[in-house]
Amino acid sequence: MSGIQMDRLLDTVVKLSASDLHLTVGRRPTLRQHGSLKDLQTKILDSEDMVALMKSITPEQKQQELSERGGCDFGFGYGDLARFRVSIFKQRGDLAIVLRLIPSRLLTFEQIGLPEMCRELVRRPRGMFLITGPTGSGKTTSLATMIDYANTNFDRHIVTMEDPIEYYHKHKKSIVNQREIGTDCPSFAEALRRVLRSDPDIILVGEMRDLETIESAIRAAETGHLVFATLHTTGAAKTIDRVVDAFPVSQQNQIRVQLSTALLAILSQALLGRVDSPGMIAAYEFLVITPAIQNLIREGKTYRIDSFIQTGKKYGMQLLDDHLWQHYMAGKISAEDMIDKSKNPGDLTDKVHRMGRTVGRTELDAEADEPPKG
Repeated sequence: MSGIQMDRLLDTVVKLSASDLHLTVGRRPTLRQHGSLKDLQTKILDSEDMVALMKSITPEQKQQELSERGGCDFGFGYGDLARFRVSIFKQRGDLAIVLRLIPSRLLTFEQIGLPEMCRELVRRPRGMFLITGPTGSGKTTSLATMIDYANTNFDRHIVTMEDPIEYYHKHKKSIVNQREIGTDCPSFAEALRRVLRSDPDIILVGEMRDLETIESAIRAAETGHLVFATLHTTGAAKTIDRVVDAFPVSQQNQIRVQLSTALLAILSQALLGRVDSPGMIAAYEFLVITPAIQNLIREGKTYRIDSFIQTGKKYGMQLLDDHLWQHYMAGKISAEDMIDKSKNPGDLTDKVHRMGRTVGRTELDAEADEPPKG
């Protein structure tokens, strides 16, 4: 029997509110807390430990997938304490395991700082709402908050497609059916093909991974459904380009027209460690699709979108870098983190320098856009 018990490790993750637990051969179990990695003071893991830890949590079917394909992902509930999203993969012939803690408590709009306009958009009967950002930027949490808001306030049939299911939603005013890719259906594209027959009002697509999924999601939004979906892009304009570029050149004009009418909003987010208190804080870029922006999308002039976001404050619009700057000026995040997560690091570095402050390690990373002062 392995000297290291999985349940003791998971208790520690929950107790210390870590976001992830990393297990790999040749290193002690390691937590990610507020963005930084910290080793636990236990023994260094060897190959046998890893196999025992894997077997203690992995369903039979997933163990088979791991041996055939070299990796597997699944979600599991740890009693009433928490749920975890698990990724197991092979490296150098050994196993590595990463467990992400999924908070069991659904948060409110205020707690995660979502733009107020999101409430209005959740009421809409149709259209597409995209939530984007890199892995670990809190997309799942933002989506869960919006789904919970709809579930609490409106009578809707909500169907989610997730890989794996993270937050569990109880039926409230709405009916919430959650389909897990790989368990309840083979793929996002297949789930989307079937969902329209099940009388849905709101559809959540965990990830738009391929052309077929993107196409089906846009079609669902056009035919009278509210569709939430995620993409791994940064910034609103880039997200539109990414969707259009997924299509063959011959279809791109047509897709621009469809997107311009189907899109409601794009929320692009980044998650940063706080310097004023323990914990994380989100920064958002928020684009609401107005008639002027519909024209830009149709005409392929996405490079002009950022300047429209700057003038769209009355709709709650904001640029990611502006929100990062607000957090920095309020003393909530460090200059280094702000610049690492920004879309235009050079501009923000200049702004910091103009205040007579310096930026730590990114002075070199940004190849010193200007010579350091003094």
